[in-house]
Amino acid sequence: MRTTWLGLGAALAVAWPAAAHHSFGTFLMNENIELKGVVTKFDYVNPHSWLEFDVQGSDGKTTSYRCEMRSATTLRRSGWTQEMFAPGTKITVQGSPDRTDPHACYVSTLTFADGTTLDRYGQRIDAKPTMQRAARTASGEPNIAGDWAQEQLVMTDPKGRNGTLVPLSKSTDFGVGGVPEGQKEIAGARGTAEANAGGLPLNRAPARSAVELTDAGKAAMDKLWSLPRAVRSCQQGSILSDWGGEGVNRITQSADTIKLQYGRLGLERTIYMKAAAHPANVAPTRAGHSIGKWENDVLVVDTVGFLPGTLTFGTPHSDKLHVVERFTLDPTAMTLKREYTADDPLFFTAAYTGSDTLAPSNVPFAVEACEDLTPTAKETR
Repeated sequence: MRTTWLGLGAALAVAWPAAAHHSFGTFLMNENIELKGVVTKFDYVNPHSWLEFDVQGSDGKTTSYRCEMRSATTLRRSGWTQEMFAPGTKITVQGSPDRTDPHACYVSTLTFADGTTLDRYGQRIDAKPTMQRAARTASGEPNIAGDWAQEQLVMTDPKGRNGTLVPLSKSTDFGVGGVPEGQKEIAGARGTAEANAGGLPLNRAPARSAVELTDAGKAAMDKLWSLPRAVRSCQQGSILSDWGGEGVNRITQSADTIKLQYGRLGLERTIYMKAAAHPANVAPTRAGHSIGKWENDVLVVDTVGFLPGTLTFGTPHSDKLHVVERFTLDPTAMTLKREYTADDPLFFTAAYTGSDTLAPSNVPFAVEACEDLTPTAKETR
């Protein structure tokens, strides 16, 4: 069943970073196929969209295929629309076959009836917004209101077969399929050991925790990974993990409150700017209770009162989680940097720290549908 990202349950949740769910899974990346058919359905969802189409063989018989594309969020930010794949559209698909399903594939290049060709990482619209914005509000604070997103990540091979993920602005700096110094090719990419061996194993071990965990934290991580992948893919994460990655977020700003809406999984939170302290009895939520203040043009936000969940990929947190964020607007580059520290005395042996940087989005905020349609979703990690 398709799920909107809003209003999900409060079970332990995984937040998948942009690169984490980019996996070639069971696809044979060292093999090529070409299929000509007619679109029957387009599932425009996260974490991966799927194109379904019918192919007529030389014997006149029709065979149905379904092939994996990027997430709905990244496709939308790249200018791809549902209308492009309306039922009845003639399409030629080039890609790599699935090693277990003869009627599934990984899309590398699409060719439409008019001859238009579009690679997997093709960009159809300008990735940068054209709208100008004021650096400060009427009352003098930095103007952080608007729709924000991290720079898109694309593979160095626009067909999505070789190399690794890099920021869109750097996509041509390393040659087709090139890998920047200090990085590695994505496991399963063409030419890697995994691809040569016939794809990644069906049951992959979970990533290591981002911080050293206590015994209680390790027990929570085991429970986390006992959930089916299809469930983990469409659950909310934390106020830290869901802010970055592919999603487009919205900030609404006033003197009394600042509202943050998360596009990736529909999380919403309110930062109370006039509160000196948290209430004595905070009702636990996924977003927690946030109070904020401006310190020399830096928005400092203190948040407590969380439901147990997942801080970031592979790292659970308890209801003792305490997060401090610092938002800084660069009025020249027009970017919004967030630095954060997360403490959890029950699950963590040390603080978790990090940062991310967002820029004004080229497409508006939206909470998009999530449904993990990967055929092996119940078998893989």
